[in-house]
Amino acid sequence: MAESGVLMEQLKEERIKLSKNMSYYFRPLINFFTGIFFLLVISSCSTQQQTAATSAFYENKIENLIRQLHDPQKNGVLVAAHRCDWRNHPENSIPALKSSITMGVDIAEIDLKKTKDGVLILMHDKTIDRNTNGKGPSEDFTLEEIKKFRLRNGLGRVTDNEIPTFREFLSEAKGKILINIDKGYNYFPEVVQLLRETGTLRQAIINIDDNTTLDEVEQRFGKMPDDVMLMPVVVYKDKDKAYVVIKSYLRHKKTIFQPVWDKDKLVKDENFIALKKMGYGIWMNSLWPSLNGGHDDDKAIEENKPDETWGWLIKNGATVIQTDRPQQLLQYLVKKKLHPKF
Repeated sequence: MAESGVLMEQLKEERIKLSKNMSYYFRPLINFFTGIFFLLVISSCSTQQQTAATSAFYENKIENLIRQLHDPQKNGVLVAAHRCDWRNHPENSIPALKSSITMGVDIAEIDLKKTKDGVLILMHDKTIDRNTNGKGPSEDFTLEEIKKFRLRNGLGRVTDNEIPTFREFLSEAKGKILINIDKGYNYFPEVVQLLRETGTLRQAIINIDDNTTLDEVEQRFGKMPDDVMLMPVVVYKDKDKAYVVIKSYLRHKKTIFQPVWDKDKLVKDENFIALKKMGYGIWMNSLWPSLNGGHDDDKAIEENKPDETWGWLIKNGATVIQTDRPQQLLQYLVKKKLHPKF
């Protein structure tokens, strides 16, 4: 019995030694993983804080951009990228949108079409021939079929980018940049509904077809809600109709006028600055000469005449300039201290 007791004590001592040895060898490992855990917690908190800060920054930016559009006391000029940054990415694509946001563009302009099964997508032309590796009208394809095609870049080369839906675009743009919706007038109720569903209505400007009065819009779609930003395109080839169009929208405070003219003599008597002082936005295009009497992007860049082009538009009341040269226009405005800082 005595021998048995001694053996038990020896076993007990060995267990204690083993326990101490295991603690000695495993303590660094335990400490290591504990440190990793705390680093992950701190990193997670830091990421959440950064995300919150980024969200707050864009939220503040959007509110300031909206105020800028309708505040007659503000002299800054906003930049709208035509079909987003199409010189560096396929037009009307998510990469072009992301590039516009990174560049500091204020408004991303897009175009809408519809698929065979009724889904709104981004596409300028009636067919997908020019912009994709497919052929035919977008309405001949279901969304599933449309998603199999790939977008071409500005050189006509096929990329890996797919055609985005309007909903996908809004998800990416939400809270980051203002949106101008062109070629969406025929889908007006669906456009407004999707903007409301996605919480992007306040940052969206919807184009109205050329020389269409507000009365004509409301006859077709019903009374316009006060919170919808409308942009009637006012074509000055018919000056009498242009005056009627402008007058009809004065009762809708969230209106941005988009005058279009091919010769300056058509607008030499127009006072767009007066409309600006009344709180209406004035959107001018520098895309090509027939939209602006020759005050276009190519003249600004290739002939080095930015003051005679962009400067002329600003002098005559532009609060927004839509351009195919967003980066150069931004640089010009910053140099002139005309691009708002938020």
